[in-house]
Amino acid sequence: MGAAFVAEQVAYLAVGEWSARVNLPLQLTDGVTLVSILALWRPRPLLVELLWFWALTASLQATLTPDLAQPFPDVRYFTYFTVHAGALIALAMLVFGRRVLPRAGAMWRAYAATLAWAALAAMGDLATGGNYMFLRHKPARASLLDLMGRWPIYIAAAGVLALALYAALEQLARALRIRLADRTRDAA
Repeated sequence: MGAAFVAEQVAYLAVGEWSARVNLPLQLTDGVTLVSILALWRPRPLLVELLWFWALTASLQATLTPDLAQPFPDVRYFTYFTVHAGALIALAMLVFGRRVLPRAGAMWRAYAATLAWAALAAMGDLATGGNYMFLRHKPARASLLDLMGRWPIYIAAAGVLALALYAALEQLARALRIRLADRTRDAA
């Protein structure tokens, strides 16, 4: 995933399309990529929690409904899927392979981290004139944000949707913790 991230930046530089307005690591995808790498390197509970919520919302949505400007076989086509699907694979390895599960209350830590990342992206938008995390306007191609109203209403609506999705994922994590505890108890 780290190699794909670097390769994408190099590809933008190579074709003369790198711009601080677009290519700084301020998209949530960049945060997910960084957290994935760190969590695989050192599976700390907070890193796995962030990966749980971010990968099962942002990365899953991006993998299922890609917003690609570059067609196959452009290297950026492959890096896009490597980082997005890679986050989901990393999560599966950590949760189902290493059995590192989000702790109780993880949704609030993840939501606070998401808001902090959005604030960082907003500062990047102000500094560069960019549109990181679509905070200044919706993407050019059709997206879920089109159903959420005009700016800035869609930002608040996306925040509410994220909170609802995080709450559902918190319940899923709770069910997995209970199932793991039951299996551990039965095995003993």
